[in-house]
Amino acid sequence: MPDPSLTLVARLASSAADSRRGVVRLHPEVLDALGLRSWDAVQLTGSRVTAALVVAAGPDAVPGQARLDDVTLSNAGLTDGAEIVVSRAEVTPARRLTLSGTRRAATAVRPETMRLALMGKVLAPGDAVSLLPQDIAPPPGADVHSARRALAAAIPGGWTSELLTVAGAEPDGTPVAVVPSTVVGWRDGPSTGDDAPVPAASPRASVSATPTSAPAASAPSPDLPAAEEPVLPIESLTGNVAAAKRLVEWLDLTISRPELLSRLGGSPRLGVLLSGPEGVGKATLVRSAAAAVGARVVELVGPAVAALEPAAAATRVRDVLDRARPGDGPSVLLVNDVHALLPAASPPPLATLVLDELRAATAPGGPTLVATTSEPEGVDPRLRTPDLVDRELTASLPDAATRRELLEQLLRDVPCADDVDLTVVAGRAPGFVVADLVAVRREAAIQAALRSGSSSDEPRVHQRDLLDAVGSVRPISLSDSGTLGSGGLTLDDVGDMVDVKQALTEAVLWPLRYPDSFARLGVQAPRGVLLYGPPGGGKTFLLRALAGTGNLNVFAVKGAELLDKYVGESERAVRELFRRAAEAAPALLFLDEVDALAPRRGGSSDAGVADRVVAALLTELDGATPLREVVVVGATNRPELIDPALLRPGRLERLVFVPPPDAEAREDILRAAGRNIPMADDVDLPALAADMDGYSAADCTAVLREAALTAMRGSLDATEVTADHLATARSVVGPSLDPVQVAELEAYAERRAAL
Repeated sequence: MPDPSLTLVARLASSAADSRRGVVRLHPEVLDALGLRSWDAVQLTGSRVTAALVVAAGPDAVPGQARLDDVTLSNAGLTDGAEIVVSRAEVTPARRLTLSGTRRAATAVRPETMRLALMGKVLAPGDAVSLLPQDIAPPPGADVHSARRALAAAIPGGWTSELLTVAGAEPDGTPVAVVPSTVVGWRDGPSTGDDAPVPAASPRASVSATPTSAPAASAPSPDLPAAEEPVLPIESLTGNVAAAKRLVEWLDLTISRPELLSRLGGSPRLGVLLSGPEGVGKATLVRSAAAAVGARVVELVGPAVAALEPAAAATRVRDVLDRARPGDGPSVLLVNDVHALLPAASPPPLATLVLDELRAATAPGGPTLVATTSEPEGVDPRLRTPDLVDRELTASLPDAATRRELLEQLLRDVPCADDVDLTVVAGRAPGFVVADLVAVRREAAIQAALRSGSSSDEPRVHQRDLLDAVGSVRPISLSDSGTLGSGGLTLDDVGDMVDVKQALTEAVLWPLRYPDSFARLGVQAPRGVLLYGPPGGGKTFLLRALAGTGNLNVFAVKGAELLDKYVGESERAVRELFRRAAEAAPALLFLDEVDALAPRRGGSSDAGVADRVVAALLTELDGATPLREVVVVGATNRPELIDPALLRPGRLERLVFVPPPDAEAREDILRAAGRNIPMADDVDLPALAADMDGYSAADCTAVLREAALTAMRGSLDATEVTADHLATARSVVGPSLDPVQVAELEAYAERRAAL
């Protein structure tokens, strides 16, 4: 008898504990139905077949959902909200496992360390796998702590985000698990048990001194990690050519013509803070600029040094500075992610020592200093002094046209089919930086390779491969943010609400789609929208559909989440939220329960925290730094509690009332929510909708869900939902709309319309 299987909805797991560890969480009832226990292996079938470890989800889990970590979701070739088939998997201990990865990983990570990191994971050929050990429930023989220490020494600052690809496994044709006896190795490289020595990770692994003027193919020093990529010419830095040329000018003056600066009263030294989103290519920009003036680059990775014990960290810093001294020609000291080494909040004693050492080392005649950061506000202000960092540059986020140029460069040597339209692909990738687009190329290549199989035709990347890859890659700008996935929804899936959808289209989508039209007519686009209506009316559902229609990145935050009892922390959280949204533009910033975030000023008893948060919010909405390609949408069921200053023109100027659904709207909602639910012939949705007065959109959805569960309680083999199941569900799920609150909101909407 074949193993049972269930079709569930795949959702991206939000738990940091599961991230990149090859884990899927299922409801305990689903585990029982499939005959599984926690830490059994399951086969996941989406657009491709993969395998993972299954764990029982918490009590708040939804039975019809499977929570997958980001890598597993990508391995299944799916996006958040797609359907996935889950069944038991037969797993064989791997005799041999071959992996491929970046040149940095293949050079720095020993096969023995890689085997430690992969112990207990379930893998299939073609899968991507992270080096993060499976430490939620380590299997026997796993040494998680040793693996973490070895990886941190081999790839400082980047091992947690490194992804490898399973190039081959023995036995073939079945999922495999890594055990202590598995021979693990790099493709065309060393394996565990080889007699040939493998270069050990240097204790100076956070430092790389690469003579940028030397040929890219030169052999790396045995005690230094290999360069990650060849140095690019300035003209190839798509989107950041202007910033690179400005840095070249500064470096040329400081290195080649210091006497000119001295004669004109300037100081022949240079300190630059280069800021920009993660993955945008800041370090690449610095290496290219240094190569253009014939300088070598010595790198200090801030997070790696900050993770060390203070004495060891101080020794590491001094060692790097010694290597950067210009005895072998001009040099550039590159401090990556300086905010980790010199944080603005509670700087450690090490920060003072680092600042003194940098000040002494970069005096006139010493190396030039370039520090990079993705959090300019999180850098110790003592770094921005005239004798350290006196100039700043910004590496910009790619817009749609720049993303298209970047894709052209990345796919220049890739065989692509005739149907590939990079303009469409770039338009579907808002907020993607260079590193994200590299991941898109990799995912598309995997899809194309799996599809071609053993075919004799030349494999090619098709448009569908690229679009699926864009859907499966989570942009770096969203990696640590609360985001709202569209789940494939569009405004066409929203029942009724014609006026509401039209108002949102005009206020949100038009400014992002047609900025030229607003400029031609000489008007500014609306800055924000306030959705208000009774609870459960579908405000969040509307936002998800809006994001799916406009291909927008959506940042979702509940008002109370930004409030903090410590002075200044709430305002900092507001600024950080708007900064992340600007980096992921075009973006929609969704402030749920905005009445808790921006209540009327002067009436709170929280030592003025709410008043300061309102002031910070108003400053971000129409302050000195204008928002570009970011629309703010607030949602509330208590609009009268919001500070009036937030509702004036230029802020949340469009107020859109989301009324409770009438009979016709309830029918549309039931049809949209139940489009994947098999209904029996005796189900009369129009009659059901007409008899559900007082039910909100959320209530209608809950009735259908309860009816499906009622059918499952009768028989797990049930194939349809009947009228009796719906009647039982209605006896459990009652209407939630409060007539008094609905009347108050309708009166508020009438008053606003009369203004």
